[in-house]
Amino acid sequence: MTESIINLDSINPIEFFGVNNGKLDLLKKKFPLLKILSRGTQLKLSGAPEEVATAKDKIGQIVKYLERNGNLSEGYFEQILGEEEKVDNFTDRNPNDVLVFGPNGRTVRAKTANQQKMVGLAEKNDIVFAIGPAGTGKTYTAVALAVRALKNKAVRKIILTRPAVEAGESLGFLPGDLKEKIDPYLRPLYDALDDMIPADKLSYFMTNRVIEIAPLAYMRGRTLDNSFIILDEAQNATDLQLKMFLTRIGASAKAIITGDLTQIDLPKNQKSGLEKATRILRHIDGIGYLQLDEEDVVRHRLVKAIIRAYEGAKEEEEQRSGEPRPIIERRH
Repeated sequence: MTESIINLDSINPIEFFGVNNGKLDLLKKKFPLLKILSRGTQLKLSGAPEEVATAKDKIGQIVKYLERNGNLSEGYFEQILGEEEKVDNFTDRNPNDVLVFGPNGRTVRAKTANQQKMVGLAEKNDIVFAIGPAGTGKTYTAVALAVRALKNKAVRKIILTRPAVEAGESLGFLPGDLKEKIDPYLRPLYDALDDMIPADKLSYFMTNRVIEIAPLAYMRGRTLDNSFIILDEAQNATDLQLKMFLTRIGASAKAIITGDLTQIDLPKNQKSGLEKATRILRHIDGIGYLQLDEEDVVRHRLVKAIIRAYEGAKEEEEQRSGEPRPIIERRH
């Protein structure tokens, strides 16, 4: 039996323990063989020497992250406690790696190892495919990269687009004109921009079309030059639509295509073009590909469990039906 006391004086203990000790409970769940007690800014570990040593290492990574960043989501707290390869040297990253300084001093960073890889791919390639389930920060990171490029004058404008595909609801029955009907589908893009650009400046950019948000169908016939272009929810683009989009990209432009192949809302008689595009284009020089997974989820910690549950149910259904599951190669 070994005992060890860890002082948390260098950080805000509330950020470590979490609301209602939510993060502390995750730590105890990760190390069920240890006795873990908290008192003030101290944490006492009791148990087998190897268990104590492993827990101290993980806690040290978390403390180092909090010392540099000030706050830590439950999702990433759990990720640091999880698989070693998902963390690697991410907690030792450059403290100056902020993508965007938003309103009121808000900082926007890549929050997971794969999001950081997404940043690296975007810096090395003109086109990047980022595929993964809901909540993995694909869209948010892509928008942050676009805003950074605009602020650094690397591009003249940002173009954000999505297929206007109905997710179980009819677009025609929504009230208002075409813009008012389309805006709810583009809301996640507006929300990301609100976090990164002051309201008055964002209004100016939108009015003067420095930032443009439009349905995918509006891209036809255009040449998108000197722009940072994001195609979001690309799993709802058909083969022809995706080809059309990719061939719009002009000189001095960058594009990020995000999507989730498990949430296709196209009619049954239409196939998503995203799987084909990633399969036939990924080996082209200048095109990057990244597969995110549930370990990258940065929303509520239950989102990760929900994704796993649906994946498990899908596998059971496919086993009963005898239909093989599409293989998605994980390549970073």
